[in-house]
Amino acid sequence: MTHQHTIHKHEHHIGWDNSFTPVARIAPGESVEFEVFEASGGQLGADSSVATLERLDFGRINPVTGPVFIEGAEPDDILKVTLLSFAPSGWGWTANIPGFGLLADDFRAPALHIWTYDASRLTPALFGSAARVPLKPFTGTIGVAPAAAGLHSIVPPRRVGGNMDVRDLSAGSQLFLPVEVAGALFSLGDTHAAQGDGEVCGTAIESPMRVALRFDLIKQTPLSFPRFTTPGPVTSHLDAKGYEVTTGIGPDLMEAARAAVRSMIDLLTRRHGMAAVDAYMLCSVCADLRISEIVDLPNWTVSLYFPRLVFE
Repeated sequence: MTHQHTIHKHEHHIGWDNSFTPVARIAPGESVEFEVFEASGGQLGADSSVATLERLDFGRINPVTGPVFIEGAEPDDILKVTLLSFAPSGWGWTANIPGFGLLADDFRAPALHIWTYDASRLTPALFGSAARVPLKPFTGTIGVAPAAAGLHSIVPPRRVGGNMDVRDLSAGSQLFLPVEVAGALFSLGDTHAAQGDGEVCGTAIESPMRVALRFDLIKQTPLSFPRFTTPGPVTSHLDAKGYEVTTGIGPDLMEAARAAVRSMIDLLTRRHGMAAVDAYMLCSVCADLRISEIVDLPNWTVSLYFPRLVFE
């Protein structure tokens, strides 16, 4: 499919700032193909090692391609973004970065796994000698500029989108973003070949891609936070063999989530003889954290679903 515009990966920025100069201006209804760096901004490659990971310049982390000015977009409009297609690169990385991730206190040493995969067929990617992870490309960071002046960190998501890491923002989905500034100033980045809900170690299969989108406007319809629709089922690539599920229960959702992940790491290391940090990274790319119960005071239940087909 031919798109009206192409935005190359060198046309990127770090952080959100509504004073950034747009790299392109487009009309509603037009489609754009974005070329996207992986989360390291090109610092890691298919031949990188842990030593490369240790030299990362965190000032270059998570660049986003853009911003793009959408003609006619005004505050209190909704920017409707249709995710048309993903063209993955065939390689990616997953890392345990010290000080980052749900179990940062448990895993203090850096670790890195380099993935290769079939970019055209998207067959499951090999992790070690036995695990095969189903792929579902999506964009982790996608949003528009906030109204608040100045430079804002790219790391946390916000009401105008950003680093939401929602696995289901994949091909065919439609994302609705609240517009806060004229032109919306849309950007995207942080593309992933696969991720579990929660991205528990802090990284997914971080993989450069090309992403095609179409933009439309819904005028003067205030929206509090992003919402999205999916074109169909969202876990069919994982469901075939069922799941192993561990839980955490207690009055603190974060601690319950940590307990569920720790229990799954224990299960995987015992059953498959893998290192704990490898089990942690594997959970990050294919296991789903879910709030199973949040109403029965004083304790809440968090579950971690690990798809059995990864090892079968």
